[in-house]
Amino acid sequence: MGNGLARELREVKPAEPVELPSRDVRAGSVPMLGGLLRFETLRRGGRVVTLALLDVLGMFMAIWTALAIKTLVVSPDVLGRTYGQAKDVAPLACLVMLLLFARSRLYRERAQRPGLATLISSLLQVTLVIALYAVIEGADFSSYYVFYGSLSFALIYIPSFRFLFERVSGALLRAAGYRRRAVLVGSGSHIDAVAHALRDSSEIEPFGYVSLTPRTSDGIRDFGTLAGLERHFDSIDEVLIADPAFPQEQAVDLVDRCHRHGIRVRVAPSTMEILMDRVEFVPGQSLPLFELKPPVFEGIDFVVKRTFDFVGTLVILMLLSPVMALIALAVRLDSRGAVLFRSMRPGIGGRPFACLKFRTMREGAEGMQDGLEEHNEAGGAIFKIRSDPRITRVGAFLRRWSLDELPQLFNVLRGEMSLVGPRPLPQRDYDRLEGWHRKRYLVLPGLTGLWQVSGRSELDFDELVRLDFLYLERWSVGLDLTILLKTVPAVVKSHGAW
Repeated sequence: MGNGLARELREVKPAEPVELPSRDVRAGSVPMLGGLLRFETLRRGGRVVTLALLDVLGMFMAIWTALAIKTLVVSPDVLGRTYGQAKDVAPLACLVMLLLFARSRLYRERAQRPGLATLISSLLQVTLVIALYAVIEGADFSSYYVFYGSLSFALIYIPSFRFLFERVSGALLRAAGYRRRAVLVGSGSHIDAVAHALRDSSEIEPFGYVSLTPRTSDGIRDFGTLAGLERHFDSIDEVLIADPAFPQEQAVDLVDRCHRHGIRVRVAPSTMEILMDRVEFVPGQSLPLFELKPPVFEGIDFVVKRTFDFVGTLVILMLLSPVMALIALAVRLDSRGAVLFRSMRPGIGGRPFACLKFRTMREGAEGMQDGLEEHNEAGGAIFKIRSDPRITRVGAFLRRWSLDELPQLFNVLRGEMSLVGPRPLPQRDYDRLEGWHRKRYLVLPGLTGLWQVSGRSELDFDELVRLDFLYLERWSVGLDLTILLKTVPAVVKSHGAW
């Protein structure tokens, strides 16, 4: 059904350019308040200033509370001094907090602001920076209570103040009749059903649609095609995928386009999708929605994964350093050329980096690849030949046991790779990727991944990319450990290795 819908999408005649109304349709019940909210710069400035003031208040109260509690226990008679002490300490803490919060995008639009995990991670970073500064400055502490005590109360006050801000600002937006403009995407019948369900919503305005099948407009604007929709991202707030049979490749491409422009993407679920686990349910006033979040590791997730990578890599290097020294000697003695080969490969976001490997081919091997393209035995974008004439004797052994990739441990230490993640492809393969394949480059590439433990080269390329997507959506430290442990028997068996 997905292929049929894709054909229908190509056959739909593009609509005429959309003429947007002169007034903001989101304004409604309270004209004066709605008019103020339409001044985007004023509204955004008010949001940033209010959130920043609440954060500063929360940090000051956290420090003051921590000092007051300790003083009550140790010296109750000097309790009055704690306010002055908090005033002396708070400015630096608040400055560092505001900078790190801004870096973590905690002052962005409501739909784009990260959640509680990022807030907690940022407060942990604030505490570490202030503690390190105090130690470097030579401050003498009988205990470090002021740091972890202030952190504990900051984790109470700041999220609480932000929660109140969300509730109050949400109520003001609703009172002003401010509704989010949504474009519905799918087949005609599904668009009709979702548009009908949203007519009574006080939060979402069915603003337009992109239909995979011809339909009669019922008052909402026809944006024509998905490609045409991107021209109007400045005029909409979110995209609702209203069709459970929406073509997979187009859905991935649409989600990526929207996330790059800060547009929220939600899915109106079918009956079976409501039974799925590990999805984030977003309650609506008249229609249940699931939100598709960008598959990235951020906030506390990134801290945990990066710590896991760094510590794990140091342990592996200590254990395998004698083996790596012997391999380097063997490569040097086997053929002329450098021990290490630096392959420029696209990394996170498609930015190139020098991926390190033990050299397994003769010098000048890359210049011979064009003449070997007709012998390529891999499907999709990958280039593989079982009996590649460019490989040296030692190189064949290293490739069979995947030992040539051990120097990539240094890429992990440098933050260019992760222990587990989507494998980095050569530039030649990257250039042949389809648009929806490139979602795998939203995270650091990995030394190993689900490719290596799920059939390796015997899977076709689309299946390998789907494994990357599965890893991104289901990531956990436990999954990383599982993949690392399964990599060892997969390498020993050499199952699917070329």
